Amino acid sequence: MAGASRRAPRAVLMALAFYWVTPTTALAGLPAAYGATVIQPTGLPERAEFDLTAVVERARRDKKRLYVYLGASDCKFCRRYEAFLDKHATELVPHFQKDYLVVDLRSSLSVLPRSLFIRVGTRSQNYTEFQTAIGDERTRQLIYPNIWLLDADLKPLLQMPSGAGTFETVPEQIEILQLVQ
Repeated sequence: MAGASRRAPRAVLMALAFYWVTPTTALAGLPAAYGATVIQPTGLPERAEFDLTAVVERARRDKKRLYVYLGASDCKFCRRYEAFLDKHATELVPHFQKDYLVVDLRSSLSVLPRSLFIRVGTRSQNYTEFQTAIGDERTRQLIYPNIWLLDADLKPLLQMPSGAGTFETVPEQIEILQLVQ
């Protein structure tokens, strides 16, 4: 019994040490104010598969568009975009909530296009195949952050930029949400 009581405090200390040492990037992603559906990948480490089945069904049922954000926990440009969204949440959240179901796909820079898969129903496609299937012109490479504006049938509503410099002002973000070319 004495051994068990000694292990409990040690376990608590180890858990606290892990919490304090773990980088904050583990908590990366879209700010909570946006009410994003967070989808973690399955199948790691061989593949990172994101199952969009439930959010596509919900978008169809609720007659919403999809704002799909693919961010990497270790991507400085993702953190910059997320900080922008957080800073301007009061202005932007109503625009997101009006027409969009926001989806946050959590990845890392170590995930390559050939091992990143998107599943909808029984169909699973790697990143390049998915990009081609939905008609996205950015099929040649995976750049973080990556954002898709899709209708409930996974058709792009707007060809989106990706990477650094994505939507750096509130008016630019609102124009994108309103599908202004």
